[in-house]
Amino acid sequence: MYQYIYFLDRGNIFNSIDSKSRGDNIFAKPQKLYLSNTNLNSADCENSDIGTLRESFFVNQLRDNNKIEYSQVGDFLVDDKYIFEVGGKNKSFLEESAKHKDQIKDMKNSYIAADDIEIDSQNKIPLYLFGFMY
Repeated sequence: MYQYIYFLDRGNIFNSIDSKSRGDNIFAKPQKLYLSNTNLNSADCENSDIGTLRESFFVNQLRDNNKIEYSQVGDFLVDDKYIFEVGGKNKSFLEESAKHKDQIKDMKNSYIAADDIEIDSQNKIPLYLFGFMY
């Protein structure tokens, strides 16, 4: 199964996100798995979760020119330097959830990629701007 996922990832059907500690073994389980295009989500899934669509878009736009890995704090580690949390306009650095306690508030080079905002403020970047990086 992992080999099929690997080949679907190589064929740009899936975007698999691996953890930083994982080697280049095609038989290892990816930490996160997304369809490579948000349109595929809408076609294949009856009820697409908005959070999954946001993260799929983010990964799709950054994947070709950047190294994206799973992060224990935040959603993604980009180029071994930047930590991103992807969410809606109300996402803040101070939120607490079961998954990410205190999220990324004390992390250097941490950013929020937020949907439904038009301009940036501090380290909160509009999600649509990542579409210009493709």
